[in-house]
Amino acid sequence: MLDALRRALRNLYHLVLIAWAAALGAGLGLGSAWLTLEGDYPFGERRAQAWTAWPSVGSPESDPYARAILARSGDVPLALGEGIAFHALADELGRPLDAACDYEIAGETPAARVWTIALYDEAGRLVETPQRRAGLTSAEVLRDEDGAVTITLSPRPKPGNWLQTPGRGRVQAVLRLYDSPVSGAIGWLDEGAMPRVVRTGCGRATS
Repeated sequence: MLDALRRALRNLYHLVLIAWAAALGAGLGLGSAWLTLEGDYPFGERRAQAWTAWPSVGSPESDPYARAILARSGDVPLALGEGIAFHALADELGRPLDAACDYEIAGETPAARVWTIALYDEAGRLVETPQRRAGLTSAEVLRDEDGAVTITLSPRPKPGNWLQTPGRGRVQAVLRLYDSPVSGAIGWLDEGAMPRVVRTGCGRATS
């Protein structure tokens, strides 16, 4: 009787260990998948100065993680032949874009038939501000004498090409190039080919 009880307890212990290992594995797998889908695209990243692009996301060869992220977010990426989107989440020194600070996005953009630039919040939504304008297009911006463009991001009114930030929280700038040779050959971009993202002032201290 005692031996049978010991065998039963030993079997129960093994079953508990197996169940615990299965639960731990499922938790780690689901947790890592959730973290992956909540972040940026994990593969195919290309960087150019302060800007990041994922050119393969809009192609038929996009990886399963990218497709899952798109399904969750509902975003419609630019197809490979249509153009490419560059994201700036930080300035050229690597500091996250803070909506309380002032920035200049300055310089020439890569060749494109049309380009747009827009501001998004941390959740990926277009910013909502009293200015009621979250973006600009290449057809409406004011240009310098040499053809370059300077766009100011600030919570306070600024002369020239100004996009208002919400005043708090993180933001990101998204530059979309339409009908651009860069979409198929991002590796051609040299240093200085993209506009600089420079913090020029701050309403409060930031990290």
